[in-house]
Amino acid sequence: MTRARGGDGPRVVQVVTRSDAMQRDPEAQLHAWPTLTGVAAAAARAGVDMTVMLPADRDHTIDRDGVRYRFVREAGASRAASSSGLSVHRPPARVLRQLAEIDADVVHLHGFVHPIAARRLRATVPRVPLLVQDHASAVPAGARRLLWRWAFGRVDGVAFAAREQAAPYVERGVLPRSVAVFEIVEGSTHFVPGDRDAARRATGMSGDPCILWTGRLDANKDPLTALDAFERVATELPAARLWCRYGDAPMLGAVQRRIAASRALHERVTMLGPCRHEEMELHYRAADLFVQPSHREGCSYSTIEALACGVTPVVSDIASMRRLVGDAGALVPVADAPALARAVVEQARRDPPARSAAARARFEAALSFDHIGHDLRNAYDVMRGRA
Repeated sequence: MTRARGGDGPRVVQVVTRSDAMQRDPEAQLHAWPTLTGVAAAAARAGVDMTVMLPADRDHTIDRDGVRYRFVREAGASRAASSSGLSVHRPPARVLRQLAEIDADVVHLHGFVHPIAARRLRATVPRVPLLVQDHASAVPAGARRLLWRWAFGRVDGVAFAAREQAAPYVERGVLPRSVAVFEIVEGSTHFVPGDRDAARRATGMSGDPCILWTGRLDANKDPLTALDAFERVATELPAARLWCRYGDAPMLGAVQRRIAASRALHERVTMLGPCRHEEMELHYRAADLFVQPSHREGCSYSTIEALACGVTPVVSDIASMRRLVGDAGALVPVADAPALARAVVEQARRDPPARSAAARARFEAALSFDHIGHDLRNAYDVMRGRA
């Protein structure tokens, strides 16, 4: 059931508790989850003996890029409701039983979203250091806070994109004050810069500057602030254009009404709707600036992708964005359209090649898969030392 230990690197088991909603074949599932595989492979390159365990509808093992992916048949991974009305998940019992058979140095649980599974996992391997990584969870309140405190009060370490994101969890008693906090970006991308003119021909995008906005059309992503800001930008930069790629769109009506009420927005904002993720690389390559005025982000993959393609981000001044952007873009107060507009104009007037080079350099220095792999190796070594 286990592999022979090789080298002096830590033996780590990453545990995914959520099932694939689309019930894809294991090979197809790994293809559809490139962040999971990219991060695991990067940790393996950093010297980690890595196994990833996932609930599935059948048992299957795939060895790829130095990582063993163990798909474990689970009959009870469906969503259930507790007597309190909370949405909970039945623990993946066979995953936990098989986990107990592996001589792991560290167990790495993905996400705070399945508290009962986390509690059972802690009981399954009580003497193995447990690291829980945040994936954009909101700090719980009310009964959920008590449930999370019960589930996560005995974890040894946590990972957030930015260290300060852990503070509310500790302050509200969800996590112990003794918990080790690691600053680890959730994922990266294989996107790279490319020919801007070719990308603009392929996408139909244009503008000086050409500004890209992506995300859900919801209150958190705050498209209305982006539009208010761009309306101001248009008076300073008459050739600017804003292009919006979005998926879920609960605010689409409000956005359309705002655009229709403004001549500048009507003439220079294009709502592109959804597209396949792999098509986004061309959109980033076509853009000069990337705008995302989110109120809250666990770890903005769109911002990472923009930086990877050499596109300067102008984003909200929140913890995770500060961690991602560094000095390669601009950070503005949340919901502050005038500040966002000023920052866009300022960035647009910088030397384009230097601006693009700084964005790509930031990605390579802090956000690549290999950088994440080394961060994970360091965290695992610290966790192993705490055992």
